[in-house]
Amino acid sequence: MFPFLALLDSEHVDEELLLAVSRVVPVIASRSTPESTIRYLLVEDSTSTDVNQIITLLDNGADKAIVPLSLAKSLLGTVPAHRLLLLLDVANVSAVSDSVRNAVSGVLLKTSASSGFGPDVDLIHSVSRFFVGAAVHVLTPDLPTTSIIKKLAAIGASVVIPFSQLTLGSSSKNLISVADAFLAQIVSDRSDGLFPTVISSDPHGKRSLGLVYSSRDSVAESICTGKGVYHSRKHGLWRKGETSGATQDVVRIRADCDTDALEFSVVQHGAGFCHLNRASCFGDLDGLAALERTLASRLVDAPEGSYTRRLFNDEELLRAKIMEEADELCRAKTKEEVAFEAADLIYFILARCVAAGVSVKDIERSLDKKAMKISRRPGNAKAQWMPKAEPLKAELSKAEAPRAPSTPSSKASLVRNGPIQMRTVDISVVSPEDRAKLLKRPVLRSDEMIAKVKPIVDNVRARGDTALCELTAKFDKAQLDTPLLLPPFYPLAPEAQQLDPAVRDAIDVAYSNVYKFHAAQIDGAPLVVETMPGVICTRFARPIARVGLYVPGGTAVLPSTALMLGVPAQVAGCEKIVMATPPRADGSISPEVLYVAHKVGAHAILRAGGAQAVAALAYGTETVPKVDKIFGPGNQWVTAAKMLVQNDTDALVSIDMPAGPSEVLVIADDTCNPAFVAADLLSQAEHGIDSQVVLVASSLPDTMLAEVEEEVDKQAHALGRVDIVRESVAKSLIVKTQGPEIAMEFSNDYAPEHLILHLRDAPAWVDHVKNAGSVFVGQYSPESCGDYASGTNHTLPTNGYARQFSGVNTQSFQKHITSQEVTIDGLQTLGPIVVTLADCEGLQAHANAVRIRLGM
Repeated sequence: MFPFLALLDSEHVDEELLLAVSRVVPVIASRSTPESTIRYLLVEDSTSTDVNQIITLLDNGADKAIVPLSLAKSLLGTVPAHRLLLLLDVANVSAVSDSVRNAVSGVLLKTSASSGFGPDVDLIHSVSRFFVGAAVHVLTPDLPTTSIIKKLAAIGASVVIPFSQLTLGSSSKNLISVADAFLAQIVSDRSDGLFPTVISSDPHGKRSLGLVYSSRDSVAESICTGKGVYHSRKHGLWRKGETSGATQDVVRIRADCDTDALEFSVVQHGAGFCHLNRASCFGDLDGLAALERTLASRLVDAPEGSYTRRLFNDEELLRAKIMEEADELCRAKTKEEVAFEAADLIYFILARCVAAGVSVKDIERSLDKKAMKISRRPGNAKAQWMPKAEPLKAELSKAEAPRAPSTPSSKASLVRNGPIQMRTVDISVVSPEDRAKLLKRPVLRSDEMIAKVKPIVDNVRARGDTALCELTAKFDKAQLDTPLLLPPFYPLAPEAQQLDPAVRDAIDVAYSNVYKFHAAQIDGAPLVVETMPGVICTRFARPIARVGLYVPGGTAVLPSTALMLGVPAQVAGCEKIVMATPPRADGSISPEVLYVAHKVGAHAILRAGGAQAVAALAYGTETVPKVDKIFGPGNQWVTAAKMLVQNDTDALVSIDMPAGPSEVLVIADDTCNPAFVAADLLSQAEHGIDSQVVLVASSLPDTMLAEVEEEVDKQAHALGRVDIVRESVAKSLIVKTQGPEIAMEFSNDYAPEHLILHLRDAPAWVDHVKNAGSVFVGQYSPESCGDYASGTNHTLPTNGYARQFSGVNTQSFQKHITSQEVTIDGLQTLGPIVVTLADCEGLQAHANAVRIRLGM
């Protein structure tokens, strides 16, 4: 905890005062300050500053942002808590929710008009108990005294002092000395009043140089001059290097955790700190600091023709050595080899830095600045450094590890007119580590995506329909007067007249099958159990009142998704069904989706897609009703927005399940039809370039496996979406196993969204399925049937979540409530048990609720 913070309240501040203050405490400014050691960004006007501006300023080096409550809510989940302080009027503390309090590292409290006696310490103390464990800073109109600073420190708070109230001179009626403010809470435990002071070297990672003593006068002089000044117990003030030339520039002064000792972080000049002309009283420099010093010396006096002089003079030689050592480090295997090669590489890297005038401290500053960044780069390597392929051990030789994110080089390697092929691996010769890689899907950086969608969600939340219409115009190129369509959707809507009768009839049959299967799932009659005489426990189902159904648009029209979400909502009896789907360029909705909305009794259609549609459903707008649960698949923007809103307690909305790219795993043996297997694989591969397709060959002869691959290539080239299929198949996989037991074991570990069994006696193997979204049994059960019309639901867990989640079903649209009814006789038996357990937990009122009824 700093003794105080300093507020830059004027554009014209004395430079010496600014530098002096920045040596001891953070400087708060509403704009960038000239190279302050520590600086906090103050944002008082939330209307003129948006989230992206704050992130940019934090990326550029501001330690923390101090923001009002409205902005803090927008920054939740985007900016780490340790980078945020809450700006709050002391009267508005009760408006802070737990989610906001837990998402900031402290609070800057603005107290009321001047009382002449400083802040109300008791009030501040009560606020600090609410923000337990967080920093509490207080801005008061009154000039703080050292007494006030001490009182606030005693309750874990500190004062904020405007620069207009600070001075490098002596404290007066209108000004307080920087030294007095800094030293106010520091108390010596020595009889002579001196402070033990550790001297550390700022350029050398705060390495200790020695131990001295400081007095109030010496600290005050150091703060003002920026030079190392201490207290000699024999001679009084000791200005380090005044006679020897080994002077010090003070970078920072801070107190220890008990506020009875100090640390001076300095840049040491001359021979060193020690009187023995060494860098440190605790011995000479070692490690990087020693290497840096040696190289700096050799840069000056290395003999011509020596190896070191050649390194400094010949840039191509130095570059070659760096590249050579980097390659050797990458090839090192053992711990000892890695350490040895890393040391060689660091030597040449540091030679490059010294030659360019770059110090280790400069590197550390750059690292610190990178660590401060909130927005992150994707992290992809440049194409020139990426290998053509990154094979696994054994037979993963055709391509890189399966389901790894595509890289620029892998995309470039796709031959447009070449064969469309999967990769093959024999599971029997793969190591456990490489087997684990086979189970992985592409890494979805949910944190990065949430940071990207948050401004969109916040925009819709703040500006409602206006933002929705703007975003729909931007992303879907549709100009809308209102985002919401209301019934009737069919047959009166103009777009409905475009519906192909054959498609309408197909939808009718699909609707009938899906309705029949989901109606059978309804949890109707209550579950009633008498757990003991006179104690009746009941569980009963109720529909979720308001549901939002997201129906993707984009690369395909998906009335099937509208069916799969709308029918169970209708069966469950949800009071309000709101569909959301991206509009066409003219603002209309596809006639197929309109017809399904009519069939399932939807109450409204939101003409919007992406994160903006999710935000509108979660929070509501002027026209869009707020819902209680959001269902439906979508791209990574939709998925990230769903994850964001479900974690916002202000939204009070849940989601169906985590979503990811579509996937299928097919297990096939020698009874399979290769053409059928290929068709099943391609039916998922065409969804998108990130679709996941796996064939597990259960003792499948090589000749049949070759037939499957030929069929994949032939059928893929006949598809209209062949370019999408080419990319998704290139990242897909054939896993060779010995027998169906091992194949099923791999499938259960993979936990696919869709599992298709092309096996001898396929129904018998269903009992062996532990993890899958939906299973398609036998060669005449294509996954397409489940996608459209068999009756099961096609909204299923992906990305391995079939281990924990079920697919969407009727009960997804219901919630279960329990009740209990206890008679007097039942309470006579149950009551003493409850009292005993409540007393055990120390919950007296719980026990009393029983005792008062039984007269205990």
